[in-house]
Amino acid sequence: MYKEVFSLHAQILKALAHSRRLEIIQLLQDQALPVTQIYEMLDLPQANVSQHLMILRQSGVVSTQRKGKEIYYQIAHKKILKASNLIRDVLIEKYKGSRLADEFSQQMKDLVPLVHDPVCQMRLSPKTAGFAYKYHGKNYYFCASGCLKHFQKNPEQYVPRE
Repeated sequence: MYKEVFSLHAQILKALAHSRRLEIIQLLQDQALPVTQIYEMLDLPQANVSQHLMILRQSGVVSTQRKGKEIYYQIAHKKILKASNLIRDVLIEKYKGSRLADEFSQQMKDLVPLVHDPVCQMRLSPKTAGFAYKYHGKNYYFCASGCLKHFQKNPEQYVPRE
């Protein structure tokens, strides 16, 4: 019996053991999204995103719901998000005092409780932001690498004029 329990546990951990799948989990933290939106946010080919979603779905990390022609993905169990955030907290503690942890801590202090990704307008908080980028002295927060990449290509498109 214990072997089966550990095997199932390992199956979920294997599904989470990829940086892009962790990004997908962050995207789905507060909302259900269709594949088209996920691959645009991640700036990955649809086939690649579909493959990652299939792995997450088979392991029970995400579930689906059909709305018209589109299939929406959402986190199957909110405790998956807690587990992911706990691991992130462990890494911050482990690298305390390093540039990475210091930068993350600084962003947490400077951030108002709620911001929006300037590219896709997803609501973010310090814990849910996948990426941060400083532009003209101001921090911008992004749900995933695709949105960050779009911003970096043409930041003026997303920055309000003063």
